[in-house]
Amino acid sequence: MTTTTKRTFDVPARAEVSANNQQVFDSLQKGLGFVPNLYAYFAKSETALADYLTFQNRKSTLKAKEREVINLVVSQVNGCRYCLSAHTVLGKMNGFTDEQIIDLRNGSAGFDSKIDVLVKLAKSITVNRGRADEALVESFFEAGYTEANLVDLVIVIGDKIISNYIHNLTGFEIDFPLAEKI
Repeated sequence: MTTTTKRTFDVPARAEVSANNQQVFDSLQKGLGFVPNLYAYFAKSETALADYLTFQNRKSTLKAKEREVINLVVSQVNGCRYCLSAHTVLGKMNGFTDEQIIDLRNGSAGFDSKIDVLVKLAKSITVNRGRADEALVESFFEAGYTEANLVDLVIVIGDKIISNYIHNLTGFEIDFPLAEKI
């Protein structure tokens, strides 16, 4: 019988990444005040960090607050503690209370009917791998969302799945205040 040891995944320091990624690190350091471990880990690939940041920072028909709703819901479904921790901080920066963030993570938003529809549809799409109950899709449109919003909802879900999977596979250190387990 062979025994295996659990692999540890280290986050690279600036000096350990390519010159192109060092420039991205410098930009992140200037803009955020630090380089989040998730972004640093992407720099293990020559192109993934810049590609991911371009994807993540694209213009959207959804407001920042709505994107944070999606990020929290998808991260909860996928069980990504790193992203839940990061997006709890960002959710608060976008005006959500601790209680509202827990509600969102639990799949509802009783405090706002339009956001509640967004939460439920985002959760359904994620749980059902790209499918959702037709009534939820119709409720999304009845709440005032558009087909462009639907496209952007799926884009945000895809973005968050990428980062959730990276951390779930690697488990590198979480460099945000830990989100409450629920």
